[in-house]
Amino acid sequence: QVQLVESGGGSVQAGGSLRISCQASPYTCTGYCMGWFRQAPGKEREGVAAIDSDGNTIYKDSVKGRFTISQDNVKNILYLQMTNLKPEDSGMYYCTADMDVDVAADGWYGGYWGQGTQVTVSS
Repeated sequence: QVQLVESGGGSVQAGGSLRISCQASPYTCTGYCMGWFRQAPGKEREGVAAIDSDGNTIYKDSVKGRFTISQDNVKNILYLQMTNLKPEDSGMYYCTADMDVDVAADGWYGGYWGQGTQVTVSS
């Protein structure tokens, strides 16, 4: 069982920035196994960014160039730096571990979940 606790969400205006964090219990990662999903009201949860144990990253097309996923392997903290935020980025952001990404099929699959942190971007 992997414990995940997100923090750092909030409200910003369009064009602003936020960094959200996820404190994870120690976990051995292989492949793209830690990442961030988000879910807007009335919509399905979608993968946003993932990172593997070597630091390789992958992003949903709509956030490329604006979001950066990173991790502190010593402290077991996962980050998502979000810049140039847009109203459509609003939603509950969830940290996930033991996830997988099918790059060829653009399939994102979550594993363990945190409780989520709310991000609201106003226009």
